[in-house]
Amino acid sequence: MATTPTPHIGAQKGEIAETVIMAGDPLRVKFIAERFLENPVQFNNIRGMLGYTGTYKGKRVSVMGHGMGIPSIGIYTYELFNFYDVKTIMRVGSAGSYDPDLHLGDLVIAMGACTDSNYGAQFELPGAYAPIADFDLLRGAAAACEKRGFRYKVGNVVSSDVFYSANPKTEQWRKMGVLAVEMEASALYMNAAYAGKRALTICTISDHVLTGEKTTPEQRQTTFTNMMEVAFDLI
Repeated sequence: MATTPTPHIGAQKGEIAETVIMAGDPLRVKFIAERFLENPVQFNNIRGMLGYTGTYKGKRVSVMGHGMGIPSIGIYTYELFNFYDVKTIMRVGSAGSYDPDLHLGDLVIAMGACTDSNYGAQFELPGAYAPIADFDLLRGAAAACEKRGFRYKVGNVVSSDVFYSANPKTEQWRKMGVLAVEMEASALYMNAAYAGKRALTICTISDHVLTGEKTTPEQRQTTFTNMMEVAFDLI
């Protein structure tokens, strides 16, 4: 069993809160820390993957980057769950819509996460595992969206290993009711299940696969605040 600091996280034991809100982009994490946390203290900058701990309405919480893709989030969330005693991780990220009724800026709360990744093979299960969110977090996020009047849908996403696909399967996923594509939720949910912890993914629609609509990198970094507000409502 590894000790702390780990090869990827420079924090000592106790410097990370039991609840961590994560985003792929470290600059989005810096934005979240500056916007939501009181007295944030940086605990990580290894590989530029920023992490901060502070308080929100008197409750201790950490925010940290997880990078792009299943291998990256798989490493960081495993270490947080298993070496830093983190109990809850919520990912706030971006997703591409497969649903005609989900538009730029709308939220997707990932009840389940399909994947084309082989990440789950390590668990040597005798069948296909279905990674799902923690129900209490899921229910709380939906209630927060209703209270705040945010447009959202709850359902299945697909966590893809491939961003530039030579042979996209958009229509096949869409026909199975998958709402959107992103790249990390499946590994987060598997790691949470394996560690006996809680996880949730809330995504903002950053582009629409069917219509070609898309946001700018600057918008994705600093304007997707609705999903952040929902996550902090669950602290």
